[in-house]
Amino acid sequence: MTRTVEGPIHRYTYRDAHTRARQLANALRALNVKLGDRIATLAWNTYRHFEVYYAVSGIGAITHTLNPRLHPSQLTYIVNHAEDSWIFVDLNLVPLVEAVADDIPSVRGVVVMTDKANMPDTSLANAICYEELVEGHADDFEWPEFDENTASSLCYTSGTTGNPKGALYSHRSTIIHAYGSALPDVLHLGENEVVLPVVPMFHVNAWGIPYGATMTGAKLVFPGAGLDGASVHELLATEGVTMTAGVPTVWLNLLNHWRETGTRAQSLKRVIIGGSACPESMIRAFQDEFGAEVRHAWGMTEMSPLGTVSIPKPSMTDPDGRMRKQVKQGRAVFGVQMRIVDDDGREVPHDGEAFGELQVRGPWITSGYFKHDQSEAHDHDGWFATGDVSTMDADGYMEVTDRAKDVIKSGGEWISSIEIENHAMSHPDVAQAAVIGLPHPKWDERPLLIVVPAKGKTPTHADMTAFLEDKVAKWWLPDDTVLTDELPLGATGKVLKAQLREQFGDHTFPETRS
Repeated sequence: MTRTVEGPIHRYTYRDAHTRARQLANALRALNVKLGDRIATLAWNTYRHFEVYYAVSGIGAITHTLNPRLHPSQLTYIVNHAEDSWIFVDLNLVPLVEAVADDIPSVRGVVVMTDKANMPDTSLANAICYEELVEGHADDFEWPEFDENTASSLCYTSGTTGNPKGALYSHRSTIIHAYGSALPDVLHLGENEVVLPVVPMFHVNAWGIPYGATMTGAKLVFPGAGLDGASVHELLATEGVTMTAGVPTVWLNLLNHWRETGTRAQSLKRVIIGGSACPESMIRAFQDEFGAEVRHAWGMTEMSPLGTVSIPKPSMTDPDGRMRKQVKQGRAVFGVQMRIVDDDGREVPHDGEAFGELQVRGPWITSGYFKHDQSEAHDHDGWFATGDVSTMDADGYMEVTDRAKDVIKSGGEWISSIEIENHAMSHPDVAQAAVIGLPHPKWDERPLLIVVPAKGKTPTHADMTAFLEDKVAKWWLPDDTVLTDELPLGATGKVLKAQLREQFGDHTFPETRS
């Protein structure tokens, strides 16, 4: 089921999807698409995008998902670096391609993912209507056989530092990742499940859900471009959704909608939250107010993306103890190896206190970046350095305490910005929170708390200090609090702390003001 970009609801079966994927495969062959060609998509979660996933990769070409939230200069760089030959674009995203069309010489043509009745007037010279393209070909197609290590899809990192890099996924890694994701203690996929992937198909292949759900026969509900709280709720309620997945910013909107309207989704059993750390207040809201289990997950573009899921063990019966596990990123999904090492490369104790850089390896972790040397991604033993500063406890639960570039170093000790943020967001007057380190004449750096207030609220620094003082070490308490209307978010919904450091770089703490 899809809420289409054009508006109406579209329904069909996996059998129908297979038929149309074969037609599209024939169409791609007619467009002279060959093994290894990169075919880009600039599209929301829809049935047509789903068909492109399978038709492109099925003929041995590479599905390259583009993020429509990127700046045009980043889109141009990525398309040119990948040397995409065709772009499949959703109706309301055509202007993005028009804006960069003169700067992407490798692209031979653009397919607009709509029907003839909704085909727009466009300045694109080689625009083709998707439905006319598909309907013009037979569904009699024999899928070719090729090496399982052939690349199937390509996804570029967000490029918060330097140019984005392309992570390649093979057919083998994609299938193994689908098996891992479908496990009962991971995404719990199966024929009795109704799955709404709010996480976009352009964001690490919607965390692999289009593959895992198809493999197990789960019903897929695609939200199209409607990701606001009211639109997400409507699909949850009307389609009987049992599991949904997305980043915390999406769930803030849904929770606000439920509270304002007094509604909920009775069928919803599980909410998978990843992309950035999930605050305890959000976990409690879903579980205590609305009866849906939260599974806190962690991964990376380079990991296809699943790495860990945090589910308390059955033996953990103490409510507070269970919550302490849930706020962590969790235990490794079977197939992923993890280790945490110090600056000298030695593994640190699994005591929940010692921290270091998290490294991973496994069958669905990318072997390298597109057009880059493999050594840029791995050491000689195959370990990939994630850039996350983490701890691991005796039960095997990993917790990301910060990104290496965001950790606050105060007086020779490290402060976790993520932990302070998670506590701050549980304050009833706080909608969103971020913590950054700013220079300090005595301590090198000290934390600044940046708060987006809840509607009609104005929490003060004294309010926040009083709230946090029994939750974190005294020397972790932020030296000041500032209020802002919004936090800068990246293309995948993560807070852009580099922008915050630039925006508030001239801020002086109370004790250092002249």
